[in-house]
Amino acid sequence: QVELVESGGGLVQAGGSVKLSCAASGRTFSSYHMGWFRQAPGKERDFVAGISRSGGSTFYADSVKGRFTISRDNAKNTVYLQMNSLKPEDTAVYYCAADSGLRVAVNPKRYEYWGQGTQVTVSS
Repeated sequence: QVELVESGGGLVQAGGSVKLSCAASGRTFSSYHMGWFRQAPGKERDFVAGISRSGGSTFYADSVKGRFTISRDNAKNTVYLQMNSLKPEDTAVYYCAADSGLRVAVNPKRYEYWGQGTQVTVSS
């Protein structure tokens, strides 16, 4: 069982930056690939970024590549999402998720545990 709690969301102007954190409970955090997803009103939950158990491999959606950076600190049981050059279309609720599968997945159905989400609003 893994419990995930996101923090760091808020209101930011276009072009600004926000860093999200996701703290995990339990002693097996390093056993999970971690992902960040986002969901805007009326839309599906989309993959944003993923990171392997060790942190050695990262993956990004094309829409955020070059602007967002995912990282993790296994000693602190925390995964981060640094978001730079934010655009109004980045406005969404951002969720972190944990997956014990073989590879980092982009399909949200692969993820077993989810946080409650944190709202990020980018004003133009």
